Amino acid sequence: MDIRKKITFNYVALSTFSTSLLCIIVFFLFRENNRYHFLKRLDDRAKIVASIHFQKDPEKIKYYKNLQKNGLEELIEEEEYVLKVNSHNSFDYNTNLNLPNTFYTNVLSTGKDSYEIDNKYYLGQIFQENNQKYIVIVGARDRKGKDTTVYIVKIMLFGGIGFVILAFLLGRFLAKRVINPVARITKEVKRISASNLHNRLPEVKNSDEISDLTNTFNNMLDRLETSFEIQANFINNASHELKTPITTIIAEAEIMLLKEREVSEYIGSLENIYSQASRLGNLTESLLKLTQTGYDGQKQVSDIARMDELLLDVKSDLDKIYPDNRVSIKLNFAPEDSNLLLLPCNKPLLELAINNIITNGVKYSDNNEVFVNLTANKEMIKITINDIGIGIPPEDIPHLYEPFFRGKIAAKYIGYGLGLPLASKIIRMHDGELQVQSEQNKGTIVTIIFKKGNIKKSNV
Repeated sequence: MDIRKKITFNYVALSTFSTSLLCIIVFFLFRENNRYHFLKRLDDRAKIVASIHFQKDPEKIKYYKNLQKNGLEELIEEEEYVLKVNSHNSFDYNTNLNLPNTFYTNVLSTGKDSYEIDNKYYLGQIFQENNQKYIVIVGARDRKGKDTTVYIVKIMLFGGIGFVILAFLLGRFLAKRVINPVARITKEVKRISASNLHNRLPEVKNSDEISDLTNTFNNMLDRLETSFEIQANFINNASHELKTPITTIIAEAEIMLLKEREVSEYIGSLENIYSQASRLGNLTESLLKLTQTGYDGQKQVSDIARMDELLLDVKSDLDKIYPDNRVSIKLNFAPEDSNLLLLPCNKPLLELAINNIITNGVKYSDNNEVFVNLTANKEMIKITINDIGIGIPPEDIPHLYEPFFRGKIAAKYIGYGLGLPLASKIIRMHDGELQVQSEQNKGTIVTIIFKKGNIKKSNV
């Protein structure tokens, strides 16, 4: 069953249930109202019957009988009985009355009661005259109440059937109105493939769920298009970067194998092959690390590290690679409460990211001073890396996070253009923010911010 039919069926079912419930409530309320007003009429009749019975004056008897006949609405199959009460549990019984004993018992105990049988009502009431109690019983058939009840039942029955038909038509209209936008979105999405990811769904101006769904699809398409472009660019660049050292190694080996050569020539050739192989190994390792950051961030986060200790570990690694580096780790503004420095993270990856950024500062400043500042509070952890190197031209800043991109000024330094993209992905994986401010020939300031509110609870 498709969604249109489900919506229609559910709408009809709910409408039928609510209408039926309303009809039942109206029926019982209407019937109870009829019963109340008819018993009220019997109560008035009982009072007149008692007055006629108690009066000894013929003129007053005549008056009450005339009032009963002409002043009140005629009752169908009216019966009147006056029964003398002998004691608290005995009275003069009339054989014409076929009423249950509970009726008489209730009248004697409460002073008033009613009874219904075959749509005929009996009202019994106690009256007293000269210290003598009497039970006055008036009975009549409520034919008008029955007719009006049948009439209202017919109205509700035919009206209910008509409403169900109307509910079916309205349900189909409602289902069509609800599903059409979704069907349109489905049709448009089916037309979009890898070859035309630039297409977008038409925007819906209404701020409802359909508008949110359209915006979500368009945002997803934006991300997919960007990912496809980056992937295509990455594959092209990666294949070129990997092909160069491989080609050099093969060519060098082929030349050496053409004929016997001097030992010095073999040594020079092996050194060249070793250099290209090392370059290939480093490049492959960087590519693998870049790929690793594409996994689910929640699976990657497995440690809780203190950021001051992590920075000191990075400095220790740098000292091994660049013994004469001039990197200064400043913890002057770090809080005394060490808990404010704790961050849920994948420690090896986060070390790699920060190491890459600081290494860039060392490399592109020609081993000049690089200052690393750490601050933290209840809202965030902030790391600032400041160098006084060559800086970044404004036209290169938009491409900083593209794998293998290298600016014109940076091209004279050894590298593959993977360090900053890799660091950016790792920091983003940890719900952090990477900001780069730079001015050519004056230096670069890289700021890493981890906002505590952005850290997923499942990661802590």
